[in-house]
Amino acid sequence: MPPQLIIFIIAMSPVVELRGAIPVALSVYQLPPLNAYFWSVLGNLVPAVVLLWLLEPVSRYLSRRFYFFSRFFGWLFERTRRNHNHKFAIWGSLALIGFVAIPLPMTGVWTGSVAAFVFGIPFKKALPLISIGVIIAGIIVTLFSMGILNSS
Repeated sequence: MPPQLIIFIIAMSPVVELRGAIPVALSVYQLPPLNAYFWSVLGNLVPAVVLLWLLEPVSRYLSRRFYFFSRFFGWLFERTRRNHNHKFAIWGSLALIGFVAIPLPMTGVWTGSVAAFVFGIPFKKALPLISIGVIIAGIIVTLFSMGILNSS
């Protein structure tokens, strides 16, 4: 399997995303930085498109069919909005950029897509904001992986 495809797949995976794909591309596969960045960003955007497109209809379907899911989604949305509404009120949907761009655990495309869904940000608005966050995260991770930026 070509290394670019492996990096693309790693970047699509939850938790690891491009935070793991770029260092693997640079150190294990010795890909040029621009190549590593390109395939990682591209792979990391795939879950955003799929999640943003599917979360609403799937949750609506499950909520209508099963009482458990109706209660679960109601609880999840209420709890999330209550705990994070103050941040969202200040920054609005632009908070998605920062949330996805900061390469820390529990941030990224997967969580950002779920947050966009929970806060009711429409697909046409959420996808560009998440994409900007991915581009920024990719730059940060690439620069750290190359040693241009360091944490000290």
